[in-house]
Amino acid sequence: METSGPSFRERVVRAIGVTERLNKLPYDDQAAILATWSELTGQPVDETFHLIPPVYSDHGVNVRIGRNVFVNQGCRFNDIGGIEIGDRVMIGPDVSLISSGHPVAPAERRKGITAAPIRIGHDVWIGASAMVLQGVTVGEDSVIGAGAVVTRDVPPRMLVVGSPARVVRTL
Repeated sequence: METSGPSFRERVVRAIGVTERLNKLPYDDQAAILATWSELTGQPVDETFHLIPPVYSDHGVNVRIGRNVFVNQGCRFNDIGGIEIGDRVMIGPDVSLISSGHPVAPAERRKGITAAPIRIGHDVWIGASAMVLQGVTVGEDSVIGAGAVVTRDVPPRMLVVGSPARVVRTL
């Protein structure tokens, strides 16, 4: 049992509340969007960050975003395990970064959470509706094709597509 700081449930409720407020902001009020994103993550965000709401997060405080990052609408940041996004990353609409899950064994599923960080290198482009799962590192300059499900590390300068994602060529 936790003795200090907010409980797991309190962190989730806070993140949902902050994203609900963020998602009500008009697109052309980027200053308010940046301020609310900073509130969600607990840290200042670079003024070059650009977000089109809506966006969703289960904690928010475990997301780190670099400079000149673009996040299109409908993205999901499940960040219990941590999410690090490098500079100049472009994230397409409806992308999911899922850094947590549950044990596979039926008897264990409701007893705990598995989590591992997601790391997105500089100059990565993640296409529409792609999903990156816990523990994955995407190397710099890589492209994740639309709809891909990335279950393992992507080396730098690679194009990956499919489910599960596989390398189709070097960039």
